[in-house]
Amino acid sequence: MPVFVDTNIVLYAISTDPRETAKRDIAYNVLQRDDFRVSTQVLLEFYAQATRPGSDHRISHGEASDIIIGLRRTGIIDVTQHLVFTGLELRRITNYSMWDCMIIAAAKAGGCDTLLSEDMDHGHAIAGVTILNPFAEPA
Repeated sequence: MPVFVDTNIVLYAISTDPRETAKRDIAYNVLQRDDFRVSTQVLLEFYAQATRPGSDHRISHGEASDIIIGLRRTGIIDVTQHLVFTGLELRRITNYSMWDCMIIAAAKAGGCDTLLSEDMDHGHAIAGVTILNPFAEPA
């Protein structure tokens, strides 16, 4: 079953910060898999963060475009009105932001039972999707 990848994983994969070497390696390996999904929201968030002046992950428009084009092979989940309404319902029943609820909704729509993210509660399951932080220390 495919896994869903949150924006922060894609950003870590391009990090040049020497303090993030371990995270970069893990994120890069995740993106080498054949069985992951992203959404149009993830692509847009990635572009905005990666090209933002002053960003720790600053790259050019061309570099960001090339990465996004390369991610087409993964299976991109479009943000639709159905996903927005699903995200609204998830927001109503969780403490997550609407943006995070949209990520969870997209993971579910993409047939993923696992969401890889550093930004949400590791091990928490919502709507049949389990959130895992790939950078977390094993228990």
